[in-house]
Amino acid sequence: MDIEYWWLLALPLFFALGWLAARIDIKQVVSESRVLPTSYFKGLNFLLNEQPDKAIEAFIEAVKVDPQTAELHFALAALFRRRGEIERAIRMHQNLVERPDLPEDQKRAALFELAQDYLKAGLLDRAEELFLKLAGTPHDEPALKFLLEIYQQEKDWQKAIGIAEKLEVVTSRSHQKEIANFHCELASREIMHTRPDEARPHLACALAHHRLCVRANILLGDLELGNSNVEGAIDAWKRIESQNPAYLALVAERIYSAYDQLGRGEEGLNLLRGYLEKYPSLDALNVVFQATFERQGAEPAYRLVRDELRRTPTMLGLDKLLEAQLLDAPIERRRDLELIKALLQQHTQNLAMYKCDNCGFRARQYYWHCPACASWETYSPRRTEEKGVPA
Repeated sequence: MDIEYWWLLALPLFFALGWLAARIDIKQVVSESRVLPTSYFKGLNFLLNEQPDKAIEAFIEAVKVDPQTAELHFALAALFRRRGEIERAIRMHQNLVERPDLPEDQKRAALFELAQDYLKAGLLDRAEELFLKLAGTPHDEPALKFLLEIYQQEKDWQKAIGIAEKLEVVTSRSHQKEIANFHCELASREIMHTRPDEARPHLACALAHHRLCVRANILLGDLELGNSNVEGAIDAWKRIESQNPAYLALVAERIYSAYDQLGRGEEGLNLLRGYLEKYPSLDALNVVFQATFERQGAEPAYRLVRDELRRTPTMLGLDKLLEAQLLDAPIERRRDLELIKALLQQHTQNLAMYKCDNCGFRARQYYWHCPACASWETYSPRRTEEKGVPA
């Protein structure tokens, strides 16, 4: 086996190079430590001894002596904010912002961090003012996102629309769904104050930005119904089928009531039966079941629920079947059925909830804007049978 003699010659050379590199690193560390002001080490000592107030004072002094320690200032302030000590974070960031000799990029970074401190503290007006100052800077995109968050918290939907449109330009990402919902919020406000003429343009804008905006047609139907245009309301709600038929369950009761108001309840019931056949849902089943019982009696209502349970077996469907049996049960069987239904309800009371597809948050009420993750239109319009604590 041949021996590579050059390896034997190279080993001392490699060792010497490694020793030299280590010496250079050590010298650099010692040199840098001598440059650091004594207040820096005092600050570390105070921090280790759990005296954060004195540590902050020491670090502020360190920054005055040597602006190079500004990065340490940033790190400490971020730590305080994460710990919920917002006042301390504000104090440190304000000190950086007020320094006349701090480089411009670091001053902008301090301004951005200070704005986040204000946002965390709930001082939305101060946070808004600072985020607006960061337009056109490297912090432009995150500042716009925080502004959008602020305007949604304040329900200032007009400003939210403007910021969302700017974000589309900056990020090249569509915010049409969010913009459509902001217009729907404005329309809802006008409808609430009985101003239908002011609400219509917002609904038109919502559909122009996002043609699949189901919420706009739901509100348009409500608007027409409020103006005694029942046919127009029905037409608006029926258009939902071409957008997303799963959402028909949310307006099933409205549709039946509108047809019944026109004296065409049977026609409305037949329409909803067709929807239930094509797009099964618990909400639609409840409406069709109740309407069938009122118009045709207990037996047809029972058959409807039985057939639906066979097609889509669910615990909630079984509960509805027991309810249908109770409608026409003889007295001697009623007590047994009521007992079974009560036992079943103990297991189903936390079922039948809407679930956010983004974060998994569950609630008995349907939300267009998730209260947990603040996403828009992430709730499925179909109730699930997953176990969960209701909101």
